[in-house]
Amino acid sequence: MGPQTNIHDIEFKIKNAKKFLKSKDKVKISILFKGRSIIYKDQGKVILLKFSDALNLYGKVEQMPMMDGKKMYMIISPTKHYNDKIEK
Repeated sequence: MGPQTNIHDIEFKIKNAKKFLKSKDKVKISILFKGRSIIYKDQGKVILLKFSDALNLYGKVEQMPMMDGKKMYMIISPTKHYNDKIEK
């Protein structure tokens, strides 16, 4: 993903991340800043925080958004007390 990724693409990735968290796998979300897009670090952080808000029922943030070179990433781990009956 990039800092100016379309909403539909983000929703698609959230849907896939839910599947991983339901099967008790960790999810690493990363945003790659290419060229001059590095000036949009704040937009990237907002996208990652929205991502974590959308997944708060399925997982908790293990590592808050962090820069690693030209990549910003965040790790979400599944909750241990998730109940599959909540959403089917």
